[in-house]
Amino acid sequence: MGTVHAKAGQDSDKGAVGSGLFEFEEPEAFEEPIPKPTIKLNGVRARVDRVHVDGLSRTKDDIIKSTIDDLFHATDFEDVILRAHKVRRALDSMGCFKDIGVFIDVSSGPGSTPEGLEVTFQVKELSRIVGGINTTVSENEGNLVLGVKLPNVLGRGERVAAEYSVGHRSSSNFNVSATKPYPHGALTPVLTATVYQQNHEYPWSGYKLLDRGLLLDIAFKTSSVTKHNLQWEGIVRDTSVLSKTTSFKVRESSGPQMKSVIRHIVTVDHRDEPIFPTRGTWVQFSSELAGLGGGVANVRTELQAQANKEVSPGFVVQASGALGVLHDMYGTDIPDHFYLGGPATLRGFRQRGVGPHADQHALGGTVYWASGLHLYTPLPFQPGKGGLGELFRSHLFLNAGCLAHPEETGLAMVESLSEVRVACGAGVALRLGRAARVELNYCVPLRARPNDVPAPGLQFGVAAHLL
Repeated sequence: MGTVHAKAGQDSDKGAVGSGLFEFEEPEAFEEPIPKPTIKLNGVRARVDRVHVDGLSRTKDDIIKSTIDDLFHATDFEDVILRAHKVRRALDSMGCFKDIGVFIDVSSGPGSTPEGLEVTFQVKELSRIVGGINTTVSENEGNLVLGVKLPNVLGRGERVAAEYSVGHRSSSNFNVSATKPYPHGALTPVLTATVYQQNHEYPWSGYKLLDRGLLLDIAFKTSSVTKHNLQWEGIVRDTSVLSKTTSFKVRESSGPQMKSVIRHIVTVDHRDEPIFPTRGTWVQFSSELAGLGGGVANVRTELQAQANKEVSPGFVVQASGALGVLHDMYGTDIPDHFYLGGPATLRGFRQRGVGPHADQHALGGTVYWASGLHLYTPLPFQPGKGGLGELFRSHLFLNAGCLAHPEETGLAMVESLSEVRVACGAGVALRLGRAARVELNYCVPLRARPNDVPAPGLQFGVAAHLL
């Protein structure tokens, strides 16, 4: 429509106000649009004169001052905005606040200059005690987690947390952890100490584990996409049989053990997002040495990788792979082995269904490799921001992999690793936040060995990372 104007008409003879008159003005069909002026913010000189942080209670001033100091080095208005949001991210990573607002005041005041700005961060600190109920996943098992946290205990981002979780397969975990971040130190390290007890059942191998231990972790970043974890873990492990039908081979591994492990994990993540990435690569390499104390000594290394490419809007091709090697020196038992099979590793096979078995119980292996080729599509729902399309993906896959028996060496191991298991299928994947996903696939095993346990048909899986 055109614009509408309303005006009152006057009769010049009578001096009276006449009736209302409405005129409609239609724009010309070929009227040129008025160009809107653009302002380049990096050309506007500006600096920060004052910074205020409102809402502080327990948080110490020294850690705040060192965080906001970067703002005073801004040289133009665009630089002020970028640095202000960088400071906001740094404040959020401290784990002290649940709400952070940024306000930039460009008005003049006493003592101000035309280029001088005033930046205010409005923060709201976390409560002294925070409780919650959430869910986690581990080895195709869902867990209900009850937790309580004491955030910002000493005013510099320290926190203490306690969690108890129970899984639907009678597993249970309890842990207490203390964390100390150093957001302004070199490499921004985070120190964590955890005391835990874990009780897990593994019906596919016929045993259950009771682990009690202490885990010390130093996490740091060498770049924005590269994260390192240096860990020492001391474990007292008790392995017991799960039923009277447990094989004798598994029973030989029963009993208590002490284990001391030094571990290094490096992760390089170039993906645009972790659950349904459309581009980028992800690589994780872990190496651990056991034997500096305790009754188990071995060297264990594992490599996992993933590459993603969007070949058409909404259609993503993903290639993934994994490789693991375990070298036993003494004391290594079935719980230390690698296992292959199941919806999180090699689809189309039962959980731990690939490799040697004794009385239908999986024994695992010391060397394995696995790979996957996937096609994710937006069906059955069209993708849309905030819609169902963001939660669902259709899934086509082809998996392959091998597992070598711990007693095989030399040519026997090479031959075992060449006996490829292959499966393909299709299904639907569902995102669970940014932490995990659920898959329901129809699987067709194409190649298996006599000792394997294929699982054709529908297969349900839930995990934080799926091959």
